[in-house]
Amino acid sequence: MIRESLPARREARLLLAGVLLSSVGRGLTLPFLFIYLTDVRGLSDAAAGLVIGWFGAIVMVLAPVGGTLMDRFGARPVAIFSLLGQVAGSILLAYAVTPALVFVALTVVAAGMASSWAGNATMLASLTGEHERQKAFGLQFALLNLGIGLGGVIAGTFVDVRRPGTFEAIYLLDGFTYLIPLAILLAMPSVGRRLTAPGRTGTEPGGYREVFRDRAFRRLLTFGLVLTTCGYGQIEVGFPAFAVRTADVSPRIVAWALAGNTVMIVAAQLTVMRRIEGRSRSRTLAVVGAIFAVSWLVLGVGGLIGDRIPLLAALLVIACSTIFGFGETLLQPVQPALINALAPDRLRGRYNSAHSVNFGISSVIGPVTAGPLIGAGHAMVWILLVLSGCLVASLLALSVRRLLTPAQDGGPALTPVEQGPTSAAGLPGHES
Repeated sequence: MIRESLPARREARLLLAGVLLSSVGRGLTLPFLFIYLTDVRGLSDAAAGLVIGWFGAIVMVLAPVGGTLMDRFGARPVAIFSLLGQVAGSILLAYAVTPALVFVALTVVAAGMASSWAGNATMLASLTGEHERQKAFGLQFALLNLGIGLGGVIAGTFVDVRRPGTFEAIYLLDGFTYLIPLAILLAMPSVGRRLTAPGRTGTEPGGYREVFRDRAFRRLLTFGLVLTTCGYGQIEVGFPAFAVRTADVSPRIVAWALAGNTVMIVAAQLTVMRRIEGRSRSRTLAVVGAIFAVSWLVLGVGGLIGDRIPLLAALLVIACSTIFGFGETLLQPVQPALINALAPDRLRGRYNSAHSVNFGISSVIGPVTAGPLIGAGHAMVWILLVLSGCLVASLLALSVRRLLTPAQDGGPALTPVEQGPTSAAGLPGHES
């Protein structure tokens, strides 16, 4: 089944191998940033939320710049800079013993990560055809989570807030793992070149102005912003803070919850990809919002019973992350495939980077709301907010469908359909 999902081109397969190997390092640190900053480096819950929010602000500002650079010069040089930034930032974070050093380290990591997702998506899209792109993105996500899960399990067996050196070790290892995809990319000089001849600047039609004239893409971005803010934007602060402070579970349970998320993704992703092939992408995205809402509901129940039935609370925390993972198996093949179905080659970097901005925005909103709310004892208010937001995202996803052609929505383009205004390229969903 894995072989059937592999892209035809060797370069695409090597990029996927780099994702797997580097993601082990990411898994070492992903569940522990909030705990590291508060319980090891002594920041308050609110301060940790704010400094992680700063990380998101940097991503939000720099991601569009990365998109412009990718369309002008190719994704490869941007990806190389991104990987070097993540190496340096992770090493700095290992020794960030003061709030000022934490601030500097997270700034460097954010500068590196700002174009990381968009660069990978742009290169992978350029190396795959439309018929295999959704499978390739799904496999990328499965490999990413396999690595993250392995890293999380490894870190969960030995990290200890009473031994700061254990946290320093995982951040150092995280930094060094980014050298693997960097070496792979340096060995493939033909990958990630500029897709088209140089065009106009990002301030003229043909740059971001043209990107945001695409009605379908604007609606998809709105969906992504709401879902990401109420989903992924809560993973590094909201989820562990609620689990530890309200559900009263140990950091080790948080690590096992991440492992549960990974097991779900790795076990279900390939099967899910086969089941959703040829199905409406917009409806699939609506289902994702509903699944994410259920996961937060389960976590909320765990918080209500945490001090009375600790074992059940721990199981519900793990169940939350596992259910969330099932939603991700639907989201991650479909959303990037839909983005790249809408994107012309000359703007592909900008389309993918505009989507990355959602992660930056959510990384600001998530921590600066979750940290203070949970820290002030309003954890259930936080649960209601993120649950409701996921349901709103489902409604937004359903509204995207009428702006897409059948082919863009994941089915065959057999007959013309009635659509809104079209662009010069004749694609529905674009305003002239």
